[in-house]
Amino acid sequence: MQVHWNIDSLPHFRNAVITIGTFDGVHLGHQKIITSLVQEAHSVGGESIIITFNPHPRKIIKPSDDLQLINTLDEKIELLQKKNIDHLVVVPFTIAFSEQPADVYIQHFLINLFHPHTIIIGYDHHFGKERKGNYRLLEEKAADYNYRLLEIPKHVLDEIAISSTKIRQALLDSHIETANKLLGYDFFFKGVVVEGEKLGRQLGYPTANLKYTDYDKIHLGEGVYAVYAEISGSIKKGMMSIGNRPTFNDTGEKVEVNLFDFDNDLYGQTVKVIAKKFLRGQEKYNSLEALKAQIDLDKIASLKIL
Repeated sequence: MQVHWNIDSLPHFRNAVITIGTFDGVHLGHQKIITSLVQEAHSVGGESIIITFNPHPRKIIKPSDDLQLINTLDEKIELLQKKNIDHLVVVPFTIAFSEQPADVYIQHFLINLFHPHTIIIGYDHHFGKERKGNYRLLEEKAADYNYRLLEIPKHVLDEIAISSTKIRQALLDSHIETANKLLGYDFFFKGVVVEGEKLGRQLGYPTANLKYTDYDKIHLGEGVYAVYAEISGSIKKGMMSIGNRPTFNDTGEKVEVNLFDFDNDLYGQTVKVIAKKFLRGQEKYNSLEALKAQIDLDKIASLKIL
């Protein structure tokens, strides 16, 4: 998959079959559209193209929404790389871009830049100034610009909207297995290892304390999880705690990962955490011995899962 960042220097696409969207999560609903896109491109001897936007349009149009995303842009690209798409075009989304009249958007953006053979879009897709552009307008212009228009079925669009909402809520509620089932892959995030208070070492479970690398990325709910961690291409088994460490009367969320059979210095390194299963909620223990006994059980449970 070729990723294009500059829309002023796009190549000439052969029989371009395009779809447009944010594809946050690249979940199972999105994957149905992607499969159709790739199949349609093959059927016409063309190239499959996804057009997406950065930042997410809602970040620009409604910045007060404080939208948390399932994927960062880099993660979205990583996921789409696996889907046999020919091209991903990342369009800088600005107020000026959003205020193009709908007919200008069609002619100057879609037609002049992509020369589409086929456009695959949902009936509820809106574009242009005041979101006046829609499927019907694209339908009216199809003969003028000589492209085919294929509609994404309503039930697929409904499934996408429902799944995206359910995934976000499941992640916030620590229901990682529900989220992973809807995603079609295991939820992951990245963090940089920062200096901690080394409390885990007192318990025999040294942890890597993580600082999220992207503020807009949705955060998992509090609790203890069985996880894999990817470090410099190597996969390690482990467990993760997210929360305010009630036994230590701590405040503020901490993200701590204990890696099994691993005790290297990771300060400053980026760790990719892959969440597999929720083990338990945060609890307050009367002693460090009681906490250590529970962590021993957490490790046993994690190893069974992993």
